[in-house]
Amino acid sequence: MRLTALDEFAERLGLRKEQGVAEARAMYPTLEVAEEDPAADRRLLEAIADWCDRYTPLVAFDGKDGLFLDITGCAHLFGGEKALLKDVLSRLFHMGFDARGAISSSPGLSWAMSRFGQGGVIEDEETDTVLAPLPVAALRLEGQTVDALKKLGLKYVGDVIHAPRAPLTRRFGPELLLRLDQALGREEEPVSPRRPVASLSAESRLIEPIGTEEQILAVTRQVAVSLQPSLEARRAGGRVFELVLFRVDGRVFRISVGASQPLREPKFIAGLFSERLQAVYDDIDAGYGFEILRLNVLRHDPFNEAQGDFEGDRQGEISLSAFVDRVSARLGVDCLQSFQLRESHVPERAVITVPVMDNLSRRRKVEQDSPLPFREERPLRLFATPELVETVLAEVPDGPPQVFRWRRMQHQVAKSEGPERIAMEWWIDGSDAEARDYFRVEDEAGHRFWIYRRGFYGQEFDPRWFMHGVFA
Repeated sequence: MRLTALDEFAERLGLRKEQGVAEARAMYPTLEVAEEDPAADRRLLEAIADWCDRYTPLVAFDGKDGLFLDITGCAHLFGGEKALLKDVLSRLFHMGFDARGAISSSPGLSWAMSRFGQGGVIEDEETDTVLAPLPVAALRLEGQTVDALKKLGLKYVGDVIHAPRAPLTRRFGPELLLRLDQALGREEEPVSPRRPVASLSAESRLIEPIGTEEQILAVTRQVAVSLQPSLEARRAGGRVFELVLFRVDGRVFRISVGASQPLREPKFIAGLFSERLQAVYDDIDAGYGFEILRLNVLRHDPFNEAQGDFEGDRQGEISLSAFVDRVSARLGVDCLQSFQLRESHVPERAVITVPVMDNLSRRRKVEQDSPLPFREERPLRLFATPELVETVLAEVPDGPPQVFRWRRMQHQVAKSEGPERIAMEWWIDGSDAEARDYFRVEDEAGHRFWIYRRGFYGQEFDPRWFMHGVFA
């Protein structure tokens, strides 16, 4: 067992990472050691990252114990960069965390100053001055590279800055100079946000925290009103909305809803969250209340501004969309399913089930712009997996079945149509996949079936018969 992390007091005692626990306890018998829990540490870091969304939506992970925040265009909302950094560190301190931070024009320099320097806000003209006295480990290099540089007498970043570049590249490869240029701001280093960035966002910072369902819905509608002009400017409507609730103690709750048609009207948006809150509010612990409420548009589509006719032919469609939105918001998007055609002539692949919310918006456009191709009659109920028919008496070689036994019942065929031959898709099923001959048959009791033969008579193996569906 080895030490993986130390607090400041342990560092002052001279303990170090990767030191054996037995050795450390021999030096200090009263040493307190807690077993590492990487999963719990990750959950804690994710919770802190959620809390940091109040400052910027561009939050990325930095290893196991750090975060990158891209605050471009956000600092003025908090009184400047110094005020923002002070607010972040002060709030984290009062929540029980010992955090260090730095703001600069490059992630590499901020990383170096927060972990090896004094932190703070670093201006562009101060980059070389503040970076030079830091150890080479501040360049985010591998341990072997750091040790090799120290053996050559290059212990500080300033030693590497002024050293010839060509010998360094030949000796250590391109990573050393890449990390150096990233820290100096000469090489771009993008920050990859941990969450998708909302296309539009609006928020309300409350003077007094709120906690009841009615208060949350009232503020949500107010925020939706401020979001409406941005949607109108884009001639778009929101399809997926996210409500983010920032609790006073730092806990963050996220509630998402979707719409089958693009929405921009505040009362409709608030109505979706009303249905959703009724389903999940009991699982939300308001605690001492929420101090920030943010409404994100995660997905938007063009908004159809055409006026409906006076006869009200679209009222049914509007009512259906509203019904789908309300039920999906209350019970989840997967509670209502519809069928969607696929580009495949194999029956079980030609249609898939998708949430009605995803299919409703495109159904009208598909029907208008690309009429469905003609298809042979298909059964009302199509089995997901064709069922083997036990025994079949049929005309040889390609005739329809005369008598068959299926699900322990024998059926005498009175009428039949076919065959309809469907070849399998060789790029999926392989070149040796056998074709199918489908028949529509009706027994003497009037029951209609869709049955097919796989294979042909006269081959080495007799063909097999399968039931694929039943008609009404």
